[in-house]
Amino acid sequence: MKPSARTALAVAAPLAALFLLAACGKDDGKKTATQIAARVNKAEISVHQINQALSRAGNVPPEQARQAGRQVLDKLVEQELFVQQAAEKKLDRDPKVMQALEAARREILARAYAEQVMGNAAKPGADEIKSFYAGHPELFAERRIFNLQELAIRAGAEQLPALQDAIGKSKSFAEVVDWLKANKVPYAANAGVRPAEQLPMELLPRYHALKDGQVALLTGPNGAIAVHVVGSQKAPLDEKAATPFIEQFLQNRKRVELAGAELKSLRAKARIEYLGDFGPPEAAPAPAAAAPAPAPADKSAGGDKHIDKGLAGLK
Repeated sequence: MKPSARTALAVAAPLAALFLLAACGKDDGKKTATQIAARVNKAEISVHQINQALSRAGNVPPEQARQAGRQVLDKLVEQELFVQQAAEKKLDRDPKVMQALEAARREILARAYAEQVMGNAAKPGADEIKSFYAGHPELFAERRIFNLQELAIRAGAEQLPALQDAIGKSKSFAEVVDWLKANKVPYAANAGVRPAEQLPMELLPRYHALKDGQVALLTGPNGAIAVHVVGSQKAPLDEKAATPFIEQFLQNRKRVELAGAELKSLRAKARIEYLGDFGPPEAAPAPAAAAPAPAPADKSAGGDKHIDKGLAGLK
């Protein structure tokens, strides 16, 4: 179970108790506990519905549990009012609504099966974690926080040699901008302070190789980036501190691999025919990527969530 889900459920449990206690105090003379949190006309909203909504909400501080539960309940009441009106007007028989309901049902079933398959992912061992830590010094042992000026450049492959030459000859980043303007090459400027894990992970080793004051052209699958490292500072993360993030990432990667392998197996066994305008394809389509494993929960420290995002981008 994800850390966020565990936290939400931990909050949901005492919240359920609060509703039960409130129900016990009714003046019906019976004072029996009930799982009903509210009634809307003849429909009932259960504590289970509230808990389920809270589990999807992510981290809810315990001191905000009661307020969060009340807000969720109010939203469920409003939802129920609309549901009742939709039913009264027979909107559930509208073809578009029926299609949407069927699509939602299929999505829920497919995700449920994927989660079942991914639930078999083994917890990574100490050797795996140690190897991953050692293999990514730019993200951990040699982690840096960069002060950057960047230009995201939309240049064709034929323009890159000239652009590279211009950057090599430039004495300042402003000269690079002047060259782009003179040659009418579109770009978007960006500047800021970013830790290593916020940078494009496929380019991170190349960022890491740059020295303070250096200007370089980095090319990747999504285009080119002219980078000026205004400055940087070392901010290493030792193995002990990095372990929870690495462990979560490795397990998520195993989950995705399991789902991908299962999908490949199912495709091999199934008889799939492409008809009409959609077939037959020139080549069988590549298996769709498995549903991404849930991201690790954000930690209380501001830098932790960036590490989670950085790990999520590693291949």
